[in-house]
Amino acid sequence: MKKLVLLNIILLLSTTVIAQQIHRRTLKLMGTRFDISVIAQDSSEAKQYIDIAVKEITRIEKLISSWDENSQTSLINKNAGINPVKVDKELFDLIKRALKISKLTDGAFDISYASMDKIWKFDGSMKKIPSEKNIKASVKKVGYHNIILNDEKQTVFLKLKGMRIGFGAIGKGYAADKTKKLLISKDVKAGIINASGDMNTWGKQANGDDWKVAITNPLNKKNAFGLLPIKNGAVVTSGNYEKYITFNGKRYSHIIDPRTGHPSSGIVSVTVFAPKAELADALATSVFVMGIETGLNRINQLPKVECIIIDENGNIHKSKHINIEKI
Repeated sequence: MKKLVLLNIILLLSTTVIAQQIHRRTLKLMGTRFDISVIAQDSSEAKQYIDIAVKEITRIEKLISSWDENSQTSLINKNAGINPVKVDKELFDLIKRALKISKLTDGAFDISYASMDKIWKFDGSMKKIPSEKNIKASVKKVGYHNIILNDEKQTVFLKLKGMRIGFGAIGKGYAADKTKKLLISKDVKAGIINASGDMNTWGKQANGDDWKVAITNPLNKKNAFGLLPIKNGAVVTSGNYEKYITFNGKRYSHIIDPRTGHPSSGIVSVTVFAPKAELADALATSVFVMGIETGLNRINQLPKVECIIIDENGNIHKSKHINIEKI
């Protein structure tokens, strides 16, 4: 549904004190790049903490992966239009939260997007825009209102045969949140879980400063235009500046509106700041689909959530209460 990018989030670390106390490992998990950083007394202690994080992310992937035939998510998809499936409370609650975000965004976010027929190609092979008939048909089985939850039995049922759910637009954020919570319970004082741009932080740098991110304009990557401190929170960026197509001078994003089957347009990058990466992850995609005006209006109604949008002309749009430190 989207490609999360790291280009316009650059982690700024002090190079003096932190160099001796922050420990980092980069590896591929959930099909993407994870950077796991912890502040620890020594490399041995840090290795134990990072191993715990890797184990937790791997556990979550097995639970929510739609590519693993043995996962509960795959079982839900196999039984679409046939039978409800009883699942673990963790997965049930994740789906329930996803449906709440769908309602909040009027369907701009929808985990049943996985049912979409992929008729848009962003690999250079498309020679013309799909017909309106094919576009409408591509989303025929998409619709969060067809995901039926039974709280008492803890079951999930997809009403239509051929329906599928997927967590590509929320799963990495969820994994970052769960891993952060687990490491805090192990008394890790500070760190960062960065899942290809889905970033969750806690604590402070070793010198006592807040973690900070630099916001860059993807259309002019040479210079960041500002810094934002991250205090025990999450930041997620969604962008289309590396994956898009252009027809008749109009740019079409790879981020598709699950309600219409049409690509989103007008926005190049969305960065969302929120208490949890799961929420920021879902909202970043949603704002792309909703557009600048509707997206900012929705963000402004949410407590402790802020947003920066960069449009296709390089203009910057911000939510009401965001405070950027100029560089």
